[in-house]
Amino acid sequence: MRPVLASLFFVALAACKPVAQSESNRTTAAEDEARSTPTGLRFLGGEVEDGFRRATQPIDLVFPRDHGSHDEFRNEWWYFTGNVAASSGREFGFELTFFRIGLAPHGGDEQRGSAWRAGQVWMAHFAITDVQNGRLIATERLARGALGLAGATAAPFRVWVEDWSVSGLADERSCALMLQAQDGQIAASLDLEAVKPVAVHGERGLDAKGPEPGNASYYYSFPRLDVRGWMLVDGTRSDVTGSAWMDREWSTSALSPGVVGWQWFGLQLSDGRELMLYGLRQADGTLSAYSGGSLIGVDGSTTRLGRADIELAATRYWTSPRTRARYPVSWQITIPAAALTLTVEPRVSDQEINLSVRYWEGSVRVTGQGHDGPLTGRGYLELAGY
Repeated sequence: MRPVLASLFFVALAACKPVAQSESNRTTAAEDEARSTPTGLRFLGGEVEDGFRRATQPIDLVFPRDHGSHDEFRNEWWYFTGNVAASSGREFGFELTFFRIGLAPHGGDEQRGSAWRAGQVWMAHFAITDVQNGRLIATERLARGALGLAGATAAPFRVWVEDWSVSGLADERSCALMLQAQDGQIAASLDLEAVKPVAVHGERGLDAKGPEPGNASYYYSFPRLDVRGWMLVDGTRSDVTGSAWMDREWSTSALSPGVVGWQWFGLQLSDGRELMLYGLRQADGTLSAYSGGSLIGVDGSTTRLGRADIELAATRYWTSPRTRARYPVSWQITIPAAALTLTVEPRVSDQEINLSVRYWEGSVRVTGQGHDGPLTGRGYLELAGY
């Protein structure tokens, strides 16, 4: 895992230009092996560096402070995913995510010496799933945390990598944000407004990923955001409305030995509930005992889910024609205590993102049964380490 992170740091510090994904992308076997390693998208790994804080105890999250950067931890991300539709009926999924990777605690000595000197590197991914045409377009940007090229602030809230940004006002119960990104074939300008307050995961925000002390993240979400704005795909602009999800984590420590990947679900159900669920996949194909998630009620209350509370089974696989990676893109989820059974299907099978790191992240549809009868829903699924 360390060589992949080192490569990412090198590229970022070299201020590489954005890379767009296309059907013509070709990679070497070594590049594909590196990209398939379960690195820094949701649980960045590697050896713990001296001086970085570790997530060891539950904390009282404080807002708006905790919407901003936590430079004392090595890894951090702001995830925005959603599903929208135009009045014409054309539908899209979208992802805009920002990743901060610390090179030294608190940014090290980035304030001394050259103005280009940086203690943080940043990566952003922007992708749109064009459901009607069955394709995904994805781009990325990499930047130093210097000269204002990238960063994050809490009040007012702003996260940016060059001219891609999410900004606005946010606290614990509400947020009103503007998401903006443009690159080549795709662009988006979206207003996001919270329907529900922050949902805190794990034990008061401490979400353990393994038995080792400090092998955890601090984790919360805005699980349902109203979306209004416009998207541009291949020169065609569409005014859109829909719903989005914001995920936030920061941490330092690595995944447990033997964990080779994960699947993460953020699902918005038609009965007004949301489900965040992740399965940490071990080398033998079984799920780690530290897999779990949260079921969020109509009133915003959060029920913590452990490994014993969930049944998770892949029902269909898709193989990438570019990388030959085989992804489990369809799933059956059962939560017996909640009388909840869900079927999750991709809205487009090919939602593989093949940039500095390779993973599958895409829009999904949900059908199933709950306490009160049939359910439908929309959401996002992430698959890493395949």
